[in-house]
Amino acid sequence: MSAGLVIKGLVAIFLTAILNDNYILSKFLGICPFLGVSKKLNTAVGMSAAVIFVMLLATAVTWPIFMYILLPLGLEYLETVVFILIIAFLVQLVEIVMKKYMPPLYNSLGVYLPLITTNCAVLGVAMNVITSTLDDPASFGYLESLVNAFGAGIGFLVAMVLFAGIRGKLETCDIPKTLKGLPITLVAASLLAVSFIAFSGVVNGMLGIS
Repeated sequence: MSAGLVIKGLVAIFLTAILNDNYILSKFLGICPFLGVSKKLNTAVGMSAAVIFVMLLATAVTWPIFMYILLPLGLEYLETVVFILIIAFLVQLVEIVMKKYMPPLYNSLGVYLPLITTNCAVLGVAMNVITSTLDDPASFGYLESLVNAFGAGIGFLVAMVLFAGIRGKLETCDIPKTLKGLPITLVAASLLAVSFIAFSGVVNGMLGIS
């Protein structure tokens, strides 16, 4: 396979993970931090940076463990347990670093930072790349898995930042009393999710996919 085709494939994986298969807006994973930490832009960006780091590093660690240890030994059924333990360790590492070097951000994230351990978007990325590799090992390997994980993290960031901006605008809007609070938040989230459907055609057009 030529270098051009490889790069095109990686770009397709990256853009698809951000736009077409956005883990929050398309797969509806990671909704808890999406609704809980998107009230302010700085906390949304901080949480997203932590999630990107955990997603990328978790995939980098879990992929070879599954492919070269669990799979050859017939221990695939331990996938979820092993992945959660690895993600929990990485989240603890992020929490320690933030607490020491970024205490304001650490305090603003509160309980949502340790909840990255149970963030289904992080676990979903780690498990989905394994499924993609097993389905098509010839074209989806370790590098593609890392690109997909990074794209999924960037997609998480995009969704969080966009929604933080929308919620900021909602603060100044004249909203009917019956829709104030959670109802209008869910309506706004739904409209944002619907808007991402259009990106499938944009990405396919950029990559020349019919």
